Amino acid sequence: MTANDNKITITPQQLAHIGQGAVAYMREMDAAELKAKFPGVPEMAPGLRLWALFAANGQPILLAEGRDAALAGAFQNDLQTVSLH
Repeated sequence: MTANDNKITITPQQLAHIGQGAVAYMREMDAAELKAKFPGVPEMAPGLRLWALFAANGQPILLAEGRDAALAGAFQNDLQTVSLH
């Protein structure tokens, strides 16, 4: 038996679905970053920082003024959260 015999292959499509419906990540972002991630977001003051909640595949879920509000949104949707820095 070689090391390659135990190798698991995951397709990009399978990888995109890992954690789907179960895991979300939170990130504090400024107005410029938010505009790129949330199409159609209204104009915001430069430097404004909000917390964003994203699905495991990167799909935006919600915006909140504070970390606690974003966390509450995750819990309401039965999502386990992780933070990115």
